[in-house]
Formats: sequence, structure tokens, C-alpha cells
Amino acid sequence: MSQNTLPTLASLYVEANESSLHAARHGPLLMQGFPAEPHHRVTWNNWMRPPFNQWGFRNLARLRPTIDVQAGCGPVSEFKQAPQPLDKLHFDSECGLSISVIDHLVASQTDAFLVLQGDTVLYERYFNGQRPEDRHVMFSVTKSLVGTLGEQLVCDGVLDPTLPAAFYVPELAGSAFGDATVRQLFDMAVGIDYSEVYEDPDSESSQYGYACGFQPAPAQYAQFESLYQFLPSLKKRGQHGGFFSYVTATTEALAWVMERASGKACHQLLQTVWRQLGCERDGYFMADPWGRSVAGAGFSATLRDMARFGRLLANDGRQGERQLLSAETVARIAAGADPAVYATSADFHAWTPGASYRSQWYVFNDHSQAIMAGGIHGQYLFVDKPSGVVIVKQSSLDDAIGPFDTDSVRMLRAIAAQLRD
Repeated sequence: MSQNTLPTLASLYVEANESSLHAARHGPLLMQGFPAEPHHRVTWNNWMRPPFNQWGFRNLARLRPTIDVQAGCGPVSEFKQAPQPLDKLHFDSECGLSISVIDHLVASQTDAFLVLQGDTVLYERYFNGQRPEDRHVMFSVTKSLVGTLGEQLVCDGVLDPTLPAAFYVPELAGSAFGDATVRQLFDMAVGIDYSEVYEDPDSESSQYGYACGFQPAPAQYAQFESLYQFLPSLKKRGQHGGFFSYVTATTEALAWVMERASGKACHQLLQTVWRQLGCERDGYFMADPWGRSVAGAGFSATLRDMARFGRLLANDGRQGERQLLSAETVARIAAGADPAVYATSADFHAWTPGASYRSQWYVFNDHSQAIMAGGIHGQYLFVDKPSGVVIVKQSSLDDAIGPFDTDSVRMLRAIAAQLRD
């Protein structure tokens, strides 16, 4: 975020506090009636735009085809309750103000927020009509789930990170991904001609959205019926390795490699873990037009179930007496990578200073093994391993990337630091 935006950020906090903007976004009026009035109707065309996104983000399964990740038939893993007034905690905002947690939650259009330590919920709150049973899309937090599953395949000897992607997926030969190693896919180090600009309808990231079914495709981009067709079309630019280049399509290529190596789709890989976590509800992936899980941005789950996945990582892959992920898998992620490489991406470094990127996770090398998954429009899963703190934030920010993003990370780190002491 540039310095020119800081006064604007301060004024946005004031505006949200004084006018209760968050509560006045007319969310409860959406999709009311049989049918709803046109100006209150959420559709495939508008579900990612405000104010429709507030309903769309927690009802994606009513708009697009989905693939269930089953919770299983076992008992729900119950949480203990020990509420703390964490909403009154203050942190130092990027704009220079001392901001309370609740003021930031309101300003950043939060739909649900939970702080868990060990097995105990310290803070849980829902906004904008969201309920505990609602499943909210997590967007790029999905990448981190996929990265975790991929590292487990490495641990199991199913996936060799030193081999090129085309070894597993010959269809990628000649594309940007073909001669990239699996490790370079894991760590977003692929040289690719790709623009991750969400507001540009002609960018490759928008073309990705058309191919996976997030949005209807304009005629000029309708040639890709599936991600399986779109990914081989992407071209290489420069060499691979030695840098960080955030590209959602890279996660999709990694997922394809994982599918071929394991013989299992991503929803099946996740289900082996999900059904043993004691989840309250099935999660689900959005399906692309060929029935493929959208692995880079398409997973939805309840607030508490996302916290259960975070707790698994905080516990080094253990759920009670069962080892659902190997401790080595979690350790490799938490070890992080080279922060100097990550810092060459100025926007990402400003958002998450002191971090590195490893296996589709942001790793705070200066923060005692804290790891974070983040998604557009304000989705977060934050795991502070030494303290056992897990924080989940589900939001419906108007913009994919906005002025409150850096402060969201500051808030998460401040809460974890408070509970670590």
C-alpha cells in the first residue's frame, strides 16, 4: 500500500465507525422473495460484486456446481468456551492510528471471526446475517490446503518435488509449467506470462476465472471449457526459480500434478483428512465445467471447521491420538523459505513484512513459526504454532484487494502476540 493511501485508510475507519457502514449494506434483503426482486437477486453474473457478494460468498453452492468434501459420520469435535474481550484489543494501524479489533472487523466487512487456542474458543462472532452453519468461500486459502496435501504426498513418497511437472502431466509440456519442477510450483517460482490483475477482464487471472467457472466467459475467452484446457495454453516467460511470482494458475498446475501422481482428485485427498477432524459440515469445492475441483480458490467451509483444520497444523498434524498429517509435512511448511526472495515482490512484502512463501503458505520467519493462508475479499487462516492460536476471518470486502488488507495481517499478529505472552 502506498503512502498516499494512508489518510484515506484513516478516514475509512472513521466513516465505518460513525455510520455503521458494515451493518447497512442491505445484506438481509438479498434473495428474499419467490423470486427475489431483480435488484436484490444474486446470480452467477454478480455474486462476486458488492452488495451481492455478501450473500454469494456464503451460498456459492446455490449458484455453481460443487464437489463435496465429506465430514464423515463420527462425532463432532467440540470446543471448550472461555470468552475473552479480544474485540477491545488495539493494534497499530498502517495509517498510524491505534485501532481496536472490533473497529477493524467492522471496517473490513467481516462476516465471521474466530480465535481458538488449543481446544478453547476465546472469541467468536458473526456479522451480516452469517450463521455458524454457513459455509463461506475461502478463495486463495484453498491454495494452502492444497499445498499441505501436496507436501503430505511428498512425505509419503508419492510425489517427487525435484521432477518437472511434465513428468506427471505430459499435457503441460511446452507450457509455462512443463519444465518447472514440482518444488517451483509449490513455491510460486514459475516463469510465466501472466497478469494477476482481478479488475482487468482481459488479464490472465480473469481468463482463469472464466475457465474455472467463477464468471461467465466473454465470447473471446469461451474457447477454454475447463482448467484442463486453460493451463496448457499459458506460456513461459524467462527462467524458473529464484523469485516469487504469485499466480493462481500455478496452484492449479500443482493440483493437476498431485492428481496424476496420487490417482486421486483434490477433494478426495482433502476428504481423507476432513472426515477425521470432527467437522460439523461437509466442505465443498466449486467444480469447473468438466467437474474438476477449483484448487486455487474454490473451497468453502464453516468458520469452525476451518479452525479445526488450523488446529491440526498447530498440533503438528495430530487430531487427538491420530496422526492425520505427518509432523514432517507441517515442519517443512513452517520452516519457510528465504524472506529476501519474497521481499522482491514489493506489494506482497508490504502486506506481510518479514514473511516468506513455502508450499502455498505465507510463513512469518520473524514470528516464531506462524503461518498464514490468505484469500481475496478478506479471507484468512492464521496459525501461531508455539502458542496454539488459530484465527479464522471470513469477509465480503467490496474489492478483491483493498486498503484494509495490511491491517488485517497486523491485527492477526497482534492477537497472536497477546495470547503468546
